[in-house]
Amino acid sequence: MIPSKLEYPIFTFDQRELLSAGTILSPETVTELIVENKSIKESYPLFTYGRAKKDLLNFISQPPYTIIFADQKVNKIVLNNLERVILPLPILDALYHFRRMDFYTYRHILMVSVLSTLLAEQLISDQQEMARELIAGSTHDIGKLCVPLDILKKESPLTAAEREALKHHTLAGYVLLSYYFQDAGHFAARVARDHHERKDGSGYPRGIRLHDPMIDIITVSDIYDALIAQRPYRSEPFENRTALEEITWQATSGKISVKVVQALIAVNRINKPHYSECKISDERRGRVPTKNVYGITDSDNMEL
Repeated sequence: MIPSKLEYPIFTFDQRELLSAGTILSPETVTELIVENKSIKESYPLFTYGRAKKDLLNFISQPPYTIIFADQKVNKIVLNNLERVILPLPILDALYHFRRMDFYTYRHILMVSVLSTLLAEQLISDQQEMARELIAGSTHDIGKLCVPLDILKKESPLTAAEREALKHHTLAGYVLLSYYFQDAGHFAARVARDHHERKDGSGYPRGIRLHDPMIDIITVSDIYDALIAQRPYRSEPFENRTALEEITWQATSGKISVKVVQALIAVNRINKPHYSECKISDERRGRVPTKNVYGITDSDNMEL
């Protein structure tokens, strides 16, 4: 892990500060936090907590997910896999906090979870690897707990300072998940930190070249759902065709995984071909939303 200086504090759901602004985030810093965490927290299945399962079923019944999840046999496999997700209570509390205070983030976390599970079914054969993917998709944005709600829900363009505060969710998520899972190398913690990194090194927070095929799945799911969802800063979601064109452009530009984008395109087709049969093209014919204050080509901003 490359040491990073925290520009903002990291705190728990109950507002207890774990690390202050200015702290150098290093493996030693995180290990010390883990050692100091003496409390034993209960863990519960994601689907038994609150309305998570009911809400998720509602979300996938809305377009374009109605096409993506049209195969009931596959749906059953995906949902059965998600039944296996067990999370520490503070993480579940944080998720439900978003349901009350920032419904978009709540919905987005659940949708990235189910979509990444679906794509992983096609791309991952190792069941142990699949188990890691399940937890990571359910927790990738938990660091937004450390971002002010007025930034998360802002409808006008963010200032440069606000954008930096929003980017803080990656390092905050890494620390929180390392802390609660008692493991600085936990896959979910690494996904929270690295899901905005890019294959060409143009991402954040560390500007590294992303080479992890497991994280690729969540990265693509994260970008796609952010594009097709209703967001505070634009008048309407991206049409599905336009979203797929945008995400294809990112793949052919070397930012994200071509293979995962092929799998995403495959599940968007009615006949559900094998992902290897899907050809991707840079052609753009879709209509972009009006009044999108982040712009249509700044991909790093659009999926924040």
